[in-house]
Formats: sequence, C-alpha cells, structure tokens
Amino acid sequence: MSEKYNLDFNRPEKIFFVGIGGVSMSGLALILADAGFDVSGSDRDKSVTTEKLEKRGIKVFYGQKKENITPDIDCVVFTAAIHADNPEYVRTMELGLKYLKRGELLGQMMKNYRTGVAISGTHGKTTTTSMISEILLDAGMDPTINNGGVLKSIGGNTRVGGKDYFVAEACEYTNSFLEFFPKVAVIMNIEEDHLDFFKDIDDIRASFRKFAHLVPADGAVVINGAIDNYREITEGLECPVITFGENEKDCYGNKNDYYAKDINYNKKGCALFTECAGERERKVQLGVPGEHNIIDALAALAVCDHLGVPENDAVKGLEGFRGADRRFEYKGEVKGITVVDDYAHHPTEIRATMSIAQKIERGRLFVVFQSHTYTRTKAFFDEFVEALRPADVVLMPDIYPARETDDLGISSKDLCDALNRLGTEAHYIPDFDEIERFLSEKCTKDDLVITMGAGEAYKIGDMLLAKEG
Repeated sequence: MSEKYNLDFNRPEKIFFVGIGGVSMSGLALILADAGFDVSGSDRDKSVTTEKLEKRGIKVFYGQKKENITPDIDCVVFTAAIHADNPEYVRTMELGLKYLKRGELLGQMMKNYRTGVAISGTHGKTTTTSMISEILLDAGMDPTINNGGVLKSIGGNTRVGGKDYFVAEACEYTNSFLEFFPKVAVIMNIEEDHLDFFKDIDDIRASFRKFAHLVPADGAVVINGAIDNYREITEGLECPVITFGENEKDCYGNKNDYYAKDINYNKKGCALFTECAGERERKVQLGVPGEHNIIDALAALAVCDHLGVPENDAVKGLEGFRGADRRFEYKGEVKGITVVDDYAHHPTEIRATMSIAQKIERGRLFVVFQSHTYTRTKAFFDEFVEALRPADVVLMPDIYPARETDDLGISSKDLCDALNRLGTEAHYIPDFDEIERFLSEKCTKDDLVITMGAGEAYKIGDMLLAKEG
C-alpha cells in the first residue's frame, strides 16, 4: 500500500513528477533540484518549460507510461488532474511507492523554511504573491518564490533563495492549501468558484476558515476587511488578524488596519494613492493598471510590514513592480492596434480587467474570451454575460474544458447569443485562425484587443502580432 511522503531538505532523495511541465509542478521540481534532490518527471508533450527543465539536468519522459515509474523512486508527485486510471498512478500504487499531491508537496516545502507566506483568495493571488516577492527581493531578503504566474524580474515563476522566507500562492481548489504550513496567511477575497469541487459558498468559507487556523500564534492572518462577516473566518485565532481594504471601514464599520485614500489614475490606468496604516500615511504610485491592484498592493504592504521590511524599501519595491505575465500584460502593437493579454476567467476578474480598459485612452474594445470549464460557465452564465457587456465586440472560441469531459449542455455560442440579445456585438468563432482574420480585418488604429481566459486564447494575440508585425 502506498504511503504519503515526508520531505526533508537535509535528506535529498529521488522524486518523480507526473505532469512536470505544468507551471507550478515545474517550479517545485526546480526548487527540489537546486536543493540536491534527484528530480525527473513526465509530460504529454515537449514544451518551452520542459526544455528549460532538461537544460537544468532534469530528465523528462514524454508520454505518461507505467515503465517510467521504477522501484528506486522515493516519491511520486501528482497534480489534481491526474486520475486513478493514469498508467503512472496505477504503477505507483502497484509498487507501493510513497507519493504526494502537488499541494501536499508545496506544504511540505513550506515546513522547511523559517517563515512561510501563503497567499490565498478567489482572485488576486498571483499579483499579490508577485508584489510581495518583488518587495522582498528589492529589500535584499532573498525569498524563495513559487508563484502561479511568471514574474518578469526573476524570469519565471520560481526562485530559489535563502531558507528564511518561502512565498507561495495558495489555491483552495480540492482544499490543497489545507496542506500548507504558513506563518503568514493572506486571504484576498472569498467568492463562489470551483463548484465542481465545492458544494456552495458556505463550503468554500469553511475551507478558508480551516486555512486561517493553520497559522500559529506567532504568525499573522492578513485578510480583506470587505469579506462578508470575515470574523467568522478568523474567530478563535491565537495570532494577530490584520485587515486591509480600499475603503477606510471594514464590513463591520470598523477602521481597516490598512486602507487607501486620495486615489487618482494616470493615463495608463495606474493608481496613485495614499496608504494609511494607523497614524502613518505614505504615497504609493503603482506601475500596474487597475483599481483591483490597490487592494493587492495594500495586502502586500501589510505582509511586508509584518515581516519587518523597512517602510521606504517596501514602497520602492512595490513601485518597481511591473506586473506578472497574463495580468493585463501588454503584448505589443500592430498598425496602431494594442494587444493585451489577461488571465481573467471568473466574472469578478473580467469586471476588473474591463474596468482597466475603460480607464485608458483607446478606440474600440475587442475582447477575445475563452471560457474555462463547462462547470464554471454554467454556474456563472449570467455573470459572464454582464461582465463582458462593456466590450464593443466579443469573440469566443469553444470553451476550454481543462479537466472536464461533460459539456453540461453549455457552449460559447450560448454566451454570444445572450450578449447579442443585450445589444453587445458577439461572435462565436471556433477556429483561432478565423478569429485572428476577423481582428485583422475589423480592428483599426487605436483599438484595443484583449485576449482573456485561463485557456489558450492568448495564442490569438500572438498570431495577430506575428502575422501583421
């Protein structure tokens, strides 16, 4: 019978990653390889990521086959997407090898650092993780980083630093963040999502409450004061609870520990505001656009204050942050048309991205949106339609199914039909090449094209720039 594995950085062993080419899995593999572990893994196809791993001396097998799993492996790591009929999973169980899920491994890693900082929430995890990482880097605190997106300053999503600080994005899906060992836990927001796993919002809130209660008495929970009844999440904690919010008052009418005032925006949609924390006030100029980034910045500043980052270093590091990949990422211009890419795949995220687009100088707004999973599309159908309405033109390929096989009777065409009924021009175009041709023909100087979603819609922007550039 296979057993769970206990990771010990003082005793490097042989680790095999199933799906090693994934953003998070590849990052974890690199951290272990740098710590002296014998790392290998498998993936379906060769990619830029797997080639990077191979250049670092990590053996990658292409195709997931049972013969890749050998008896000398000390631990096999799986993602949540690996099912019980996967041949490498089956072989792991047959041989009785120890194993960990991705989230469990991330938690095991956190135990090996003096201070683990885990950033959770339905939205804003990647940007906030990136901001905290940027501040700690700029302050010379040498963090180890595992981010959900590529951070330009480190040229990837992972950085191996010292043993004091481990900064990691913490996802609630399948309750993976409950395997973590955070000294500082951040909760950005709590909304309905991942309803293929959670039953409802109460089930989600219960999970975040368990996450908050992982923090020891000498740690801290940093939580958005706008979360409805957030004390239900933090009640009974022995550690300090630090609140933040764009508004001065939290959901109970009390003053947030960190809040913003005097908010203004430059022509690029980047906010200039005064951060208030107790009696202290300091001016902050963000280098990334959007109102939602004020919230992310406040959370990052609260965390870094708790970690002892000098005030001036914190603001300087934050102001130098220019965004993570796929977060309103400027991709280029062609014939005066600007192309931006964004990972937004939940209605709240889409509204935030559309808000940025409405604040900047531009012509018409073309949005290429690829919805992510049938479950999410069906659960938030009306919210998706409402969030996309401000666009001048919406183009949609087929829904990106990810791990799902049942389409639940829902399609991108249904979303387009609903938008058209409300007066927003929308076109269901399954083929990426056809979408690129539509954009090439219809877009004119000063128009803004946003490719949006957690699937592969970003490729359409790349195609547009490559063909016309």
